Amino acid sequence: MSDLVERPADTAVIIPAKDEADRIGATVAAAMRLPGVDLVVVVDDGSTDETGRVAKAAGARVVRHSRNAGKAAAMESGAEAVRLLDEETPRHLLFLDADLGETAQQAAPLIAPVRAGTADMTIAVFATRVKLGGHGIVVRLARDGIKRATGFDTTQPLNGQRCLTRAAFDAALPLARGFGVETGLTIDLIRKGFRVQEVEVEMAHRATGDDWRSQLHRAKQLRDVGWALAAREPAVMKGTDAILRTIRS
Repeated sequence: MSDLVERPADTAVIIPAKDEADRIGATVAAAMRLPGVDLVVVVDDGSTDETGRVAKAAGARVVRHSRNAGKAAAMESGAEAVRLLDEETPRHLLFLDADLGETAQQAAPLIAPVRAGTADMTIAVFATRVKLGGHGIVVRLARDGIKRATGFDTTQPLNGQRCLTRAAFDAALPLARGFGVETGLTIDLIRKGFRVQEVEVEMAHRATGDDWRSQLHRAKQLRDVGWALAAREPAVMKGTDAILRTIRS
């Protein structure tokens, strides 16, 4: 931790957000206190509430999509905004969810291996488990697909808290669509020889509920993860087509 404090700032935080006015302020404030962070960019992805205004008031630079474009598009917009603000040395990119609140301040361990040059991308593993959506169905699909494609056995394959070098992020472009972005990112970087490391952190976000909106969210996750896997492993993802047909119907 002391190494993070002593070294100059070289990391930007990117937070995709939609209708998170109630939590985005606390998330931004906590992210700004992370050692090594000198820039927080919030991508307001078509919010209908005051997400953008609250994020700006908390100190973030805000990029706004007039319409909801999805998580992958928000990540790409945020990374491009950081690029425009970079000077000689590109910043590392730390992606955080908008609903982390004060726990965003616990993301420092994700930055450390990237800054030290021992990892090209880190993936958070929440020490305190929350429901990451899908009642395990989407998680298992992503985990099994990543292992088949790369041999890498992930713990929380859908976790969006990730720190990457700029070179690693650029190598993964274009990102997999929607909620398939994490699955595609992991597969693409490992296949291209980048070093991926999981890091346990004391973070937590809002758990996914069981109402119809939550069920719709899970269905979209399942669809997008299936598409990401099918695009990368068509030979071993024969079952994905059946899953996607079920979702469409």
